[in-house]
Amino acid sequence: MRTPADLLEFAKHMEWADAVAWRTVLESDAGRRDERIRTWLHHVHTVQRAFLQIWKDEKPGFRDLTEFADPASLAEWGREGHRHFQAFVADLAPERLGREIRLPWAGEVARAQKRSPTHATLGQTVMQVAMHSTHHRGQVNARLREVGGEPSLTDYVVWVWWGQPDAVWSFLESTS
Repeated sequence: MRTPADLLEFAKHMEWADAVAWRTVLESDAGRRDERIRTWLHHVHTVQRAFLQIWKDEKPGFRDLTEFADPASLAEWGREGHRHFQAFVADLAPERLGREIRLPWAGEVARAQKRSPTHATLGQTVMQVAMHSTHHRGQVNARLREVGGEPSLTDYVVWVWWGQPDAVWSFLESTS
């Protein structure tokens, strides 16, 4: 089992990597225009927020991609979500990590896979969000290359090598 400190480290990397990916997308004409890239990034931030709401015993609320005026407003929404995500993880007590988490979409997965899932713990689902985000950033990078852009380097080990820097979102100020 991971510790709350480990999970916070993964949450900080996740924000850093999302910010790097967003900067790369927004600096690329093709990236800014690509619907698949926006859809994946919207999905990443939607899932991050949905899990956070579930952990807080709230009903997940979902915003449609069409609610965002442009890619920069979607990125800003993602940035705001990271602040809430990290605040929650930073406040986790070790004894809470084993709490069973019931995901509202588990039934859909069970029907699709024809297999009944067991339930994951809070600590396991924090890791799931970080890994899920990594998966979709990989899709964003692959798509960015397909449309003529240069993918960003968002590996966890690179973040560690660079001293675990905070996420930099200042590029959003120039897109307003």
